[in-house]
Amino acid sequence: MKKQLQTSRRQYKGESIIDFPSTYVVVDIETNGLSADSCEIIEIAAIRYTDGIKVDSFSTLIKPSRKIDFFITNLTGITDSMVADAPKIEDAIWAFYSYVKNDILVGYNVNFDVNFLYDNLMGCYGIPLTNSFVDVLRIARRVLRHLPNHKQTTVASHYGISIAGAHRAEADCEICNACYRHLQEDICRSGSSLAAFKQKMK
Repeated sequence: MKKQLQTSRRQYKGESIIDFPSTYVVVDIETNGLSADSCEIIEIAAIRYTDGIKVDSFSTLIKPSRKIDFFITNLTGITDSMVADAPKIEDAIWAFYSYVKNDILVGYNVNFDVNFLYDNLMGCYGIPLTNSFVDVLRIARRVLRHLPNHKQTTVASHYGISIAGAHRAEADCEICNACYRHLQEDICRSGSSLAAFKQKMK
């Protein structure tokens, strides 16, 4: 459940880039709504990869200040009882920040996730999230122009990637990374190098 959010007020926010780093962290969040101004993060996951291999991971549920409504529970499977003893956002966002360090972030429509993470890190600690980030959606739109849409589940289906557990943060990270790797393979099979693709996308 994502849409683009206004970013002009987010000074020092990391740059959206097209890149294929050897080491990166795939991120995904679940929230109880779409607005970073009025809604809360209820789950964060981050998985670090090196050369496509999972190195380690971070995942936590977060206790929001209000009850999770039925629509969100139905979408994500996250219930009030599941977050009853979860960390508050102050602890969760600091743990996330400590985990990702300065790594490049990768995600699907990741600007949504980055905005929430930036605003919560700033709100809790006055620290901006300055990590550069790669939006796999941007790459999918260029490489897979023939698809009827470019939702992560559509791209995953195109590549035969299982979407079991979709709409939970850690599963979405794994689905995103699989799409990211397949897209890179498609770029190379097309006769273009990853470096040349990056130049075309600038």
